[in-house]
Amino acid sequence: MNRAFVFPGQGSQLIGMGKSVFDNYPAGADVFSIVDEALGEKLSDIIFNGPEEDLKLTKNAQPALMATSIAVLRAIESESGKPVEKLVSCLAGHSLGEYSALVAGRALEIADAARLLRLRGESMQSAVPVGEGAMAALIGANIPLAEKITEKASLKGVCEIANDNASGQVVLSGSRIAIEYAIKIAKEEGIKRAVILPVSAPFHCALMMPAANVMADALKDIYINEPLVPIVTNITASPEKSPEKIKLLLIQQVTGRVRWRESIECMVNNKISEIIEVGSGKVLSGLIRRIDSGVKAKSIVSSEDIQTFLPKKTN
Repeated sequence: MNRAFVFPGQGSQLIGMGKSVFDNYPAGADVFSIVDEALGEKLSDIIFNGPEEDLKLTKNAQPALMATSIAVLRAIESESGKPVEKLVSCLAGHSLGEYSALVAGRALEIADAARLLRLRGESMQSAVPVGEGAMAALIGANIPLAEKITEKASLKGVCEIANDNASGQVVLSGSRIAIEYAIKIAKEEGIKRAVILPVSAPFHCALMMPAANVMADALKDIYINEPLVPIVTNITASPEKSPEKIKLLLIQQVTGRVRWRESIECMVNNKISEIIEVGSGKVLSGLIRRIDSGVKAKSIVSSEDIQTFLPKKTN
């Protein structure tokens, strides 16, 4: 099998995502019901109807994106008659999408993932007072240059590489004063574009340590199975199957770098030639094409996409 499924992270949420899957596939609709029950509220109503400001809240966006991704996946499994291990040889997710990948691989239960992501979102949002942290995108920067910039900017406060998304797309995270200084340095270094991102907290940096501690406590009580196929994790950018290692990496992921470029390169080096983004949006598909134009990258977000993906039935 030379195919992988990948799952999007925060920022890919859209009002109405997953609605066509909910309407057309009972296996997909069941996922939203399980998430609603696990959280004790109708998150599905916010997903399908808004308001947008509620869906964008980190505590809602994270479980909502997982629910949508898994609803699409379960519909694919149901309609194709094939479990995930017969469809792909590995899985991965960007940031919170790693939880979606673990659910997809039957390592984590849907309800557990929903509750963990609700807690993850709340704890990440509350880790840093609003306005004290920031994130910035460096367009046109490679990792060595980004590391040079963060080293200089760290004199002003926390400044770290949060996401290595693709060649020429690096995201920094840290204290606002340090990130603003990093932007100034980046422009002096000739970076094509350096801009503050409209995010609510400085994710994936040392300032998230309070949230990492919360997740460490929460994960103590969660049972993780060995996934049916390997998970290429954000922290190692390599395939992992050990439940103990995966649990540790989920904790480290809160403060650690999302090594997405290296994760895709790992898949390619392991003979993966088709990578399909499952859930909402097409952000990862675009990044994958930038990382390796030889990879067949596409997204499955709707019931129509599912029908296009499924083998054509013959009479």
